[in-house]
Amino acid sequence: MSTEYIAPDRYMTVAQEDRCAPRTRIQIPASFRASGGRNFETVVHDLSLGGFCCSAINRLHPGTVCWLSLPGLEALRAEVVWWDNSLAGCAFENLLSPIVHDNVLARWRGDSVFRPLT
Repeated sequence: MSTEYIAPDRYMTVAQEDRCAPRTRIQIPASFRASGGRNFETVVHDLSLGGFCCSAINRLHPGTVCWLSLPGLEALRAEVVWWDNSLAGCAFENLLSPIVHDNVLARWRGDSVFRPLT
């Protein structure tokens, strides 16, 4: 039986493409706080039902618990999955509601259709 060796850096690249939901590239100003740290202003560069990528100048270690505050929403708990060159990829503790997700995207993309939250 033959098993192919995959270098660790290649594995991480491939693993990042194995996502639970499609991600949308966007620019959303937000607030971010890592466990034990202070809030800082950031920009969310992509968003999905399962997580996000945002700017983070200071190194964040995988496994760090964090909170993302998007405009108009309560803080969302997440966990840092990766950090690379001032970008952090995080997975939400609970998937975003599709309605909340779509409303956030519609607001920041300039779409005119919002779904009711009820």
